[in-house]
Amino acid sequence: MNTLRPATSILATLCLLSACASTGDLINAPGVSLRNVEISDIDFSGQTFLLHFDVTNPNPFPLPVSTVSYAIELDGHRFASGSTAGGFSVPSAGDDEFTISVELNLMKTAPQLLYVIRDSVKRDIPYTLSGQFGLDIPLVPAVRFDTSGAIRMQSVSRQALKIP
Repeated sequence: MNTLRPATSILATLCLLSACASTGDLINAPGVSLRNVEISDIDFSGQTFLLHFDVTNPNPFPLPVSTVSYAIELDGHRFASGSTAGGFSVPSAGDDEFTISVELNLMKTAPQLLYVIRDSVKRDIPYTLSGQFGLDIPLVPAVRFDTSGAIRMQSVSRQALKIP
C-alpha cells in the first residue's frame, strides 16, 4: 500500500505541471505599442528618455502586470532593453498605458542613434518592440509581446535642455 502513495504523488504532480504549462495557451498575448519617446533630460553625462506605451488586453479578465521586460530597436539600431517593475493592471477587454524611464549615454554607447533621434523629429522612425509581462497570477507564465510600427518624437522641450 505504501508503494501506491509515491506513484499517486508523482501522478498528481505531473497533472499539475501539465495544467500549468497549458495556462499560457489560455491567455491571449496583449497588444503593446510604443506611443512616444520623449527626451526628458539631457546633459554631458547622458540622456533620460521616457518611453510611453499603450497596451490592449484581449482577454476577458484583467492582466495584473508585475514586471515588464522589453527590447526596442529604432530604425534597425538597438535603443534600449531591460526589465522593470510593472505595478499596473490592464482591464479585461480594455486598454491602459505605462511609461518606462531609461537613462542612456548615446555619445558613448550608440552614436549612430543620435542621428536617428535627431531625424525622428522630422520623420517617422520605424521601431520593433519585443518583451514580456510577468503577471501577478499564481502559476501563470510570463506573457510575450512582439510588435513593430513607426513613431515620431516630439521636439525636445526647453526644460529638457535646461534653458530658462
